[in-house]
Amino acid sequence: MGNPDTVTGARFARIVAASVAGTTIEFYDFFLYGLAAALVFNKVFFPADDPLTGVLLAMVTYAVGFLARPLGGVLFGHLGDRVGRRRTLSITLMLMGGATVAIGLIPSYASIGVAAPMLLVLLRLVQGLALGGEWGGAVLLVAEHGSAAHRGFWSSWPQTGGPLGNLLATGVLAVLGLGVSNTEFQDWGWRIPFLLSVVLVAVGIWLRHAVEESPIFLEAKRRNATRDGHAPVRIVMSRYRKQVLMAALADVGEKATYYTFSIFLLAYLTQVVHVPKSTALTAITIASVFQAIAIVLGGAVGDRYGRRVSSVLLAVLTGAWAVVALPSVDTGNAVTITVVVAIGLTLHGLLTGAQAPFFAELFPSEVRYTGASLGYQLATIIGGSLTPIIGVALLHRFPSTVPITLLLCLMLACTAGAFLWAGETRGRDLRDVAADTTDKSPTDQRRSASTS
Repeated sequence: MGNPDTVTGARFARIVAASVAGTTIEFYDFFLYGLAAALVFNKVFFPADDPLTGVLLAMVTYAVGFLARPLGGVLFGHLGDRVGRRRTLSITLMLMGGATVAIGLIPSYASIGVAAPMLLVLLRLVQGLALGGEWGGAVLLVAEHGSAAHRGFWSSWPQTGGPLGNLLATGVLAVLGLGVSNTEFQDWGWRIPFLLSVVLVAVGIWLRHAVEESPIFLEAKRRNATRDGHAPVRIVMSRYRKQVLMAALADVGEKATYYTFSIFLLAYLTQVVHVPKSTALTAITIASVFQAIAIVLGGAVGDRYGRRVSSVLLAVLTGAWAVVALPSVDTGNAVTITVVVAIGLTLHGLLTGAQAPFFAELFPSEVRYTGASLGYQLATIIGGSLTPIIGVALLHRFPSTVPITLLLCLMLACTAGAFLWAGETRGRDLRDVAADTTDKSPTDQRRSASTS
């Protein structure tokens, strides 16, 4: 792929490695909660006569983390645009790790009553705040260090933290499922993966300590472009509202795809189809490997063919696969389930990688952390939190994958529409993203890219 043109290969490798490690750890913590919510939190914290009601209540607390992510994007985006990307990322990692370990120590509902779910919700809010600030900084740190020609490929690497974190979470839970009984897992086994987070966070902090600050951020800081005293979020909302909307709409389909083929299917398979949880977890674990590889390939595809063409085509293919394949999981066949989930998450990975640098390319350096984080995290509220909640809620009335499939296709249509609206962003100079770049015609954008 060629060496980045802004730093040496060895230094850039450390930056990429630190970003991947950090996002992996943060997503491990965040997704671990979602998996536990689908498997055990309904019994530990939300006991109910109807198992689906307990799962639904657990999913609501799961969604609280998504509601907090835009707030985290604003809070840590402000820090990232003012004090730097690197220092902010260390804060988010420590905050996430602390909240995750604390979740593993919460007594059950049977022990302390309503205080248990209240503490769970509070710590889930902290997780959401931390992850809301993590993604933007990790991707931007790589994008702002690397070359424009291969920005998609390199920016896609931090995105692999999603499936790698999920791979760790499902893998640990799958091993526990084989090593302990269902009763032991419910009583104490589920806590082990949460407590392990302290080790992962220590490794992540060590890796990020040696990372250099973004040269584009340092240049922007020297220019002191925000000397008017306005907070970055105020500048974003007054000058770049359209770009925030584009970013949010572009990402809702990607988010809905992931949570449909992982969190929702996990609940659907175990509660409706009555597939053993080990079968469902194994399918997601295997699929996560293909998903991680697909993200990097998607980044390269976006560099080769452009963000717009790649993302629109992949959104259409993902919707078609959902329509054709999701009903087949009702057979309960382990091989069929694994194939459906693996192809679904592979398509998700390609889409994620293809659009990875798009968010950074919409905003100028002075407010890029805030703008990209805000748009990206707003998408998580609809595509990430509401998708599994609506899906599980509909199972009470329609024990089928049809409603969730229709919802997923609607969100993928939003993604395709957003990229058609935004035009092509490949090749933009991140040092000089003008306020009106998204208003230019594709021809003008190509001309600008060729002269930058």
